Amino acid sequence: MDQAPAIPTPKKPCRSLLDCSFTAREIIFLATAAFCLSPLISPPVALLMGLIIAQLIGHPYLHLNHKATHFLLQVSVVGLGFGMNVNSAVKAGKEGIGFAFISIIGTLTIGFLLGKFLKIEQKTSYLIAAGTAICGGSAIAAIAPVIKAGEKQISVALGTIFILNSIALFLFPFIGHLLHLSQTAFGLWSAIAIHDTSSVVGAASKYGAQALETATTVKLTRTLWIIPVALLSAFIHKNKDSKIKIPYFIGWFIVAVVLNTYIPFVRQYGHSLTGAAKAGLTLTLFLIGSGLSGNLLQSVGLRPLIQGVVLWMIISATTLWAVVALI
Repeated sequence: MDQAPAIPTPKKPCRSLLDCSFTAREIIFLATAAFCLSPLISPPVALLMGLIIAQLIGHPYLHLNHKATHFLLQVSVVGLGFGMNVNSAVKAGKEGIGFAFISIIGTLTIGFLLGKFLKIEQKTSYLIAAGTAICGGSAIAAIAPVIKAGEKQISVALGTIFILNSIALFLFPFIGHLLHLSQTAFGLWSAIAIHDTSSVVGAASKYGAQALETATTVKLTRTLWIIPVALLSAFIHKNKDSKIKIPYFIGWFIVAVVLNTYIPFVRQYGHSLTGAAKAGLTLTLFLIGSGLSGNLLQSVGLRPLIQGVVLWMIISATTLWAVVALI
């Protein structure tokens, strides 16, 4: 009598990486991620490697990706503070605050009008505009629950922003060198015109140390605008019960800058800490790239992408003109 074919036991999800017996796909992914921690890999190359991994074998730990990138980015940004000085950070923040205010108000207004013109679903359009105006995925993640956005709306907005971030990471340093922008000018331009903090820091670190310091400080100052914009969003969408996520890691960044400036013992190890932070940022960009699957890219749609591109071109061109004219 023939025996019934054995039913394969489904593989249980891993509670941690230590619990798993690794498949070939997981080994390739983890080995590539580890390679991104080496000084041989720059942030743009790490992002490109992630994109290739996403299309060829996929992300084996996609369900953990958002938390991992969120944590790594925050720790890396705090680590960069150990390579900065209070006086230069304050100066950079003052230079960027006027640009930030004008660009945020202008981007939100133009984004609203574009969304109406292109007949994009209201919450999707608002998230794309907010992500472009402030700090990309972080702004979308903070504002989405305030306006009670759905999963589809969030995915389309994030997909749009991440596509443009990927392009900016390669395009901005090229344009900066082509136009012979100074370190300060490039740092200011990238902090305002590139959406996500990860891509801002990645592009600026490729351009130079002073560009990195300016870009990081201005971008984090800009990130604080999440709070008033989230409050405004709750008012517009008549949602008084929403909780607003405050980016507390910016406070730790300020602590790191202060310690590096005034404590000689900390300053002695600042170079090592910033080196580790840059490696963490490179890994973050690899993880972001590996999360951009074909399904996510296809889900964006033409009209939201047009809105994102037009907004990005407007803010990039006007900011570049202002930076060149005024600095």
